[in-house]
This record gives sequence, C-alpha cells and structure tokens, in this order.
Amino acid sequence: MNILVVGSVAFDTIKTPQGSCKEVLGGSATYFSLSAQFFCPVRLVAVVGEDFPDNYIALFKKRNIDLSGLKTEKGRTFRWEGEYAQDLNTAVTLATHLNVFASFDPQLPESYKNSKYVFLANIDPEIQEKVLKQVRAPKIVVCDTMNHWIANKRRSLVKFLKHVDIFLLNEGEARQLSQEHNLVKASRVILKLGAKRVVIKKGEHGAMMFGGNSHFSVPAFLLESVFDPTGAGDTFAGGFMGYLAKCGKITERTLRKAVVYGNIMATFAVEKFSVGRLLEINRTDINKRLKDFKNLTGF
Repeated sequence: MNILVVGSVAFDTIKTPQGSCKEVLGGSATYFSLSAQFFCPVRLVAVVGEDFPDNYIALFKKRNIDLSGLKTEKGRTFRWEGEYAQDLNTAVTLATHLNVFASFDPQLPESYKNSKYVFLANIDPEIQEKVLKQVRAPKIVVCDTMNHWIANKRRSLVKFLKHVDIFLLNEGEARQLSQEHNLVKASRVILKLGAKRVVIKKGEHGAMMFGGNSHFSVPAFLLESVFDPTGAGDTFAGGFMGYLAKCGKITERTLRKAVVYGNIMATFAVEKFSVGRLLEINRTDINKRLKDFKNLTGF
C-alpha cells in the first residue's frame, strides 16, 4: 500500500548544544518519507530548486520513494536556519528563505490520485484542502500543522479539520489552537472542531492520542544523547502512517501500535544531525528498539 505525502524538501542550517551543521537535507516531506519507507512505498509531492543535488534524488529513489510528484523549479530550494537552547525543546528560527516553496502549488500526478493513505504535512491549510480534493477516495487522511498557520490561517485550518481523520500536532500547538493549557481539555476542544482523532506529540515526554471514546498515552524512549530534534515530529508521522498502511486496517489496536512506532522512529531521528541516523538504521534496529521500549514500559 502506497502512502502519499505532501510537504517540503529543504536545506537546514542548525545549531544545537551538541554542535552545528550547514545546509543539510531537511524538510517535512523528507523526514516523513525516510521514516515511512521502512514500512511501505511512499509517493512524495514537493518542490525543489535547480540547486538540489542529484545525489539526494538518488537517495530517495534508492529507498522506494516515488518522485513523480517532485517538481524542480527555477530558483533556489527552500532554506531554514534555526538554533536550539540547552533543553532542545524549542527551536528559535534565525532565517527562513522560502524560495521556490513560496509558490508551491501541488498538482498530483494521475498515478497518485488513487492513494488510500494521505499525509498532509504542515503546509498552508488551504493547500492541504486543495490537495485532498485531488485524491479520489482516501481511506485515511492525516494532517499536521504549525503555530504559524494556527495564528494566521486559523479559519482555514478549522474548516479543513472536518475532512481529517487524524490530526497531529505538538503540545504547544494544541494549547495554541484550543486555548486550553491542560492537554486533555485541549484534545476535547480540537475534536469538537472536526478531526476524528488527535495525536499530541510531546517530544521527550512521548505522545498522547484522543478520540473514538478512548485515551492512549506513551512515554518517550530513554536516550542518553540528543543531537538534533529537527524533523522528529515528521519522522513520528512517517512511522505512524507507515505502520497503519502496512497493516491495511484502522482499529484501536493498530492505531495504538502506530503511535508507538511513531515514537520509536522519532527517537532515531534525533540521534544525529539531519537525516543521518535514518539512513543508517534497518528493520532489525527498529524491532530491537521496539523490544527495548516494551521492556521499558512493561510492569
């Protein structure tokens, strides 16, 4: 089963207490795809500039990521620069250069329009809705967002949530959207806006899922060293969606296990700068960490 992802492919410049890196591969669609491909083939929709290297194209293709929806436009690829404080919980954006991403207008290839599993990364909610209209009969629609859209496109976001099966957001975004500090109360507000389920990503504190008359919470896997939290949320989404697509069915059991897999995949992403760690691991590594996580959380 193929997964459709629509988002960004970018170059990131990052500084953390562990060090720094310049113009490394990043973007929401990148992290999502390199995580989800461990479970299912991925169809990627994004835009890059003429400066995007051929070796990155080869990297995607080698990992069963279909690039029929990746457009190359005249100009430079989207660039983001950020810095993390000692606690690594929040990035301060130092510079954002949208470049070709500023005019991103995704048109799905015909072969993508039959996608059953759709992930819409944290792009403009009006673009998310436009993309979804191009998909004929999706089985499950999952979307992410960010504080910028909550602040500046709230009405469009709320309108779009009525078409969403599972809404992913971090705890700061959940509080911002709901105007509730308590995350249980926040989830109730967001569910009333239209999404069938809400998954709140809590970084080093794990994740929570609400909806379907159930609550589910998992802690984070314990790590001694975190190098770079960039893309962890999108990596979570890739593991989450990848597992669901691999299962081929949406039940309380598979949804809960998908949250666990999302959690596990995110822990790999933060162990090196950029996508470095995701390129090193294999299914054996994922299964071992899942086993270790079961031992950590069992009682």
